[in-house]
Amino acid sequence: MTELVRDVPFQQFIVKLHSRCNLSCDYCYVYHHVDQSWRDRPKVMSPRTIEAVAARIGEHAEAYGLREIFVVLHGGEPLLAGPAVIEDVITGIRSRVPAATRVDVTLQTNGTLIDERFVEVFARHDIGVGISVDGGREANDRHRVFADGRPSFALVEQGLARLRSAGDLWTGLLCAVDVTNDPLATYEELVALRPPQIDLLLPLANWVHPPAAAAGGTPYADWLITVFDRWFWAPHRETGIRLFESIIGLLLGGISDTEAVGLNSAKAITIETDGQLEASDALKTTAPGRGATGLSVHRDSLAVATRHPRVLEMHRTFDRLPPLCQTCPVVKVCGGGHFSHRYGHDGGFAHPSVYCADLRKLIGHVNRAVVDALGLAA
Repeated sequence: MTELVRDVPFQQFIVKLHSRCNLSCDYCYVYHHVDQSWRDRPKVMSPRTIEAVAARIGEHAEAYGLREIFVVLHGGEPLLAGPAVIEDVITGIRSRVPAATRVDVTLQTNGTLIDERFVEVFARHDIGVGISVDGGREANDRHRVFADGRPSFALVEQGLARLRSAGDLWTGLLCAVDVTNDPLATYEELVALRPPQIDLLLPLANWVHPPAAAAGGTPYADWLITVFDRWFWAPHRETGIRLFESIIGLLLGGISDTEAVGLNSAKAITIETDGQLEASDALKTTAPGRGATGLSVHRDSLAVATRHPRVLEMHRTFDRLPPLCQTCPVVKVCGGGHFSHRYGHDGGFAHPSVYCADLRKLIGHVNRAVVDALGLAA
């Protein structure tokens, strides 16, 4: 126990229930990127692995005296595992953690498979559900389609309707930014779905695999600034936008609620369908096996994973940032950006974010808006 308390415990556990997906989104970091390890994993997490996952998380929570942990059910598409597997995972984890540990559960889905069976399980186990969608019908169906090209938006709408009818289960929308979509139209389409929160994500890209709009300028900042102004200066707040709220919080001395900005770490570990532990799913966009630890819940404690070099290198601290970042005037807000966005041709992460110019422009714009809104001296 003396050894354990020196480590930084995990508080978020991303559990991959299913390694496949019913959609084939052309930008997907799992299926259409450099790491193809999904091909060698079991499709669905087995009862034996579920039992090991629950035991390891319970052991970890007890060893570190964790009062609250966050379990994120993920994939692939987690609903492909079926409602019984979802139920088994959650009941297993909650039965193994100490009585004083609160288990906060969310699930991220493309929304196309939600039916009354799933809604009943979500409600009974207090599972918050996030839906991935990139805008209205046209914007979403440009990329988020089935393997045969069929669109997905109509099914997402049906799934959202079922979630809304069940009460307070829906946590919000996750939208990958596509600068070819009109920013205002995209925002209006997302708001029309009445989400409690919107997550606007910069595409997972880096210096080796640059973003699609990488021909110079600051296209992602320009897109996000247009949405920010519409959102921030609206007569009433229509929804939360986590990226913007995190930047504002950091400007005012708070902390970030997203890996996209800030210096606070997620303290997360990913558990694949076979029980293998990975430092971060986002590292699948860097190089094959870059996020792998070689550890497994079947033979290793999570405490061992806290000391793994792959995990340690992702701790977001000022002294781990590249020298250029350390001298940047917005470093305490930017935090170097998303860790995976800093991957370079040398195989390391000692580089500014591939979105560095976009982040600086966006943060500067948000800062000026906050100053104006509060009537502060710059």
